[in-house]
Amino acid sequence: MNAPADLARLHPAVAPRPVPESLLAALRERFGAQCSTAMAVREQHGRDESPFDVPPPAAVVFAESTRDVADAVKLASDADVPVIPFGVGSSLEGHLLAVQGGISIDLSRMNQVLSVNAEDLTVTVQPGVTRRQLNEELRSSGLFFPIDPGADASIGGMTATRASGTNAVRYGTMRENVLALEVVTASGETIRTGTRARKSSAGYDLTRLIVGSEGTLGIATEITLRIYPLPEAVSAAICSFPSIEAAVHTTIQVIQLGVPIARVELIDVNSVRMVNVHSKLSLREQPMLLMEFHGSPAGVQEQAETVQAIASEMGGNDFEWATTPEERTRLWTARHNAYFAAVQSRPGCRAVTTDTCVPISRLADCLLASVDEVDASGIPYFLVGHVGDGNFHFGYLIDPHDPDERLRAEQLSHNLVSRAIAMGGTCTGEHGIGLHKMGFLIDEAGEGAVAMMRTLKKALDPKNILNPGKIFSL
Repeated sequence: MNAPADLARLHPAVAPRPVPESLLAALRERFGAQCSTAMAVREQHGRDESPFDVPPPAAVVFAESTRDVADAVKLASDADVPVIPFGVGSSLEGHLLAVQGGISIDLSRMNQVLSVNAEDLTVTVQPGVTRRQLNEELRSSGLFFPIDPGADASIGGMTATRASGTNAVRYGTMRENVLALEVVTASGETIRTGTRARKSSAGYDLTRLIVGSEGTLGIATEITLRIYPLPEAVSAAICSFPSIEAAVHTTIQVIQLGVPIARVELIDVNSVRMVNVHSKLSLREQPMLLMEFHGSPAGVQEQAETVQAIASEMGGNDFEWATTPEERTRLWTARHNAYFAAVQSRPGCRAVTTDTCVPISRLADCLLASVDEVDASGIPYFLVGHVGDGNFHFGYLIDPHDPDERLRAEQLSHNLVSRAIAMGGTCTGEHGIGLHKMGFLIDEAGEGAVAMMRTLKKALDPKNILNPGKIFSL
């Protein structure tokens, strides 16, 4: 395996490139108050939810238009200085850290929904729009955008990391739901990829190339998405199980029977306990599935009855139904707060998080072996998963001042990802590569494929200024 598991390799390579005063002066002249070199602002833009600590960028530019992004990139390109796009800072793998210095381009002010084409079921947005904001604006149209990674991430960040989430088992990921992009390239040129048409055979699929490129090939400034009619009926349910194994085998049977379930989330007993404290709930402290069904009233009832019968055979109990929006929100808010509940359960801790995705037939094998290993380690942890598509997440809660805990957590993460790859899975289902999984990309894709990725990077970004040091090293 190429991914490191020794403590000496747990810190990313930091090699700041010089940022000339002439560039900072040019940025101040072009952007005025939209450019900041204040330490507090820089530190905010130099930290994400990963366990890494890296010096902050030299400056932050608050872009308000595509022209702003293009001008900032052009100035940086002329000076051979890195640029790092920033959304809301919720990434988990170090994507936005300035490992080679440079400037951060904050896209949060580019937060307009530009057009809603209800007849075509598409919407075009700026990258700073968040998923909750988008769905609030779509609600009156009877439409919604289903990709839900948990955090209120920006659409630009979700595009850059090829995000997934709780609804992916039915509606797919960002890969399937981004139709077209406006992109600022490494030279500061603005290009468009794709159209609002549902399919195309015209040339290379540049849209899919940019989606998931983690800001290393271009910065998306407009994004056209698929949207969907709000379902006629929605019902949510929770069900407790005597073991994780029973919950996982229930999920596998539901998927293999072709039940069109919209969401199926696994929460382990640790997560349930943490959520109960954080959200003041009284959920049964056992492994739990959270499920949601979309469709016609009759279809939703049929799906729910089928799933309940399968769950009962596996020892599932305490089915709790939620049919009103308020009840469903209560259940899903608890799930979305699982990360924050976990971090608050051990004051002062940092979370070393990892995700993998395996073929559904290997889900139980991978997950149960990983649970056994972390239970034996003594490291506090939480487990949640979008298990309907074989994707799950571990978070190891460590004392950031204890190198031994960090090393043990990284070893657990290393073993988990190695196990997933050996079972025909991937090193990351939705978090992305960032800094944390660069070695695993080689293990999964092979040296030849990664060499091709490097060739693409060098061709599209010859000065290596777009979020350098991420995905792979050059």
